[in-house]
Amino acid sequence: MKRREFLKTSAIGTMAMSLPLSRWQLFAQVNELPQAVIVRNGEPESLVSAAMKALGGIERFVQRGDKVLLKPNMAWDRGPAYAANTNPEVVAAITRLCLNAGATEVKVLDRTCNEPRRCYRNSGINDAATAAGANVVQVRSNRYEDLELKGEVLDSWPIYKDYLEADKVINIPIAKHHGMAKVSLGLKNLMGVMGGRRGLIHVKFADKMADITQHIMPTLTVIDAYRMLMDNGPSGGDLDDVRMERAMIASPCTVSADVLGLELFGHAVSDIKQIDVAVKRGLALYDTTNLNVERIDLG
Repeated sequence: MKRREFLKTSAIGTMAMSLPLSRWQLFAQVNELPQAVIVRNGEPESLVSAAMKALGGIERFVQRGDKVLLKPNMAWDRGPAYAANTNPEVVAAITRLCLNAGATEVKVLDRTCNEPRRCYRNSGINDAATAAGANVVQVRSNRYEDLELKGEVLDSWPIYKDYLEADKVINIPIAKHHGMAKVSLGLKNLMGVMGGRRGLIHVKFADKMADITQHIMPTLTVIDAYRMLMDNGPSGGDLDDVRMERAMIASPCTVSADVLGLELFGHAVSDIKQIDVAVKRGLALYDTTNLNVERIDLG
């Protein structure tokens, strides 16, 4: 089954039925499993392993023959210690899980803010993901496709074709401060597959993000909070702004993952407009005021 299909399977007890779902999401929603998970006090690979096990295993999201796209944050020319980009060990661990589940390809990409080759190299993601078996590719300006939105503010916006064509997408943001948006989590990370003049999205930011992201929600969101950038984001550059958190959040619902991620910053949903608008416009798969969360401590 492919990500663009309209159906998901929901198992309730011994009964199963098909329900309509956004064309960008596909997973088996089993009522015994948590809707989101937060894992603490682990190293990158153990955090990934525990989070995926709690959600039912990577096989719940990635099936044999799938072409999978991983979307980490590698927008900045910073090393892993500065927490401006997703931890490369997290990307590598997820790559290995996808390939072990039978994915025929795992592609990794991001539209960077600094010089692309330096960002890919100095983030550590290029080497770590490649060694794990991923195909790490540079974003090309001719590979965007206008996506019809019919949103409240935007009629369309260009989205990267590789993202649209992937069978499954795993969104892997790092949890960090953001000077304009206050925080950068799963929703904000999806800007890395948006083309055009992205600065224009910052005007009426929350509504434009909701217009776009409601059409491009990933299969799974895994928030890397091993290190967190707590100030001077999104690019950072001062190790004093980095907090060692050794945590991870994962959910099939990006909005739910972001709501849970706000706990790490001490924010309420109402504090972060782009997340608040996403909830109010019904972009969450679950009731974010009553999430079924599994909390795991590996310490």
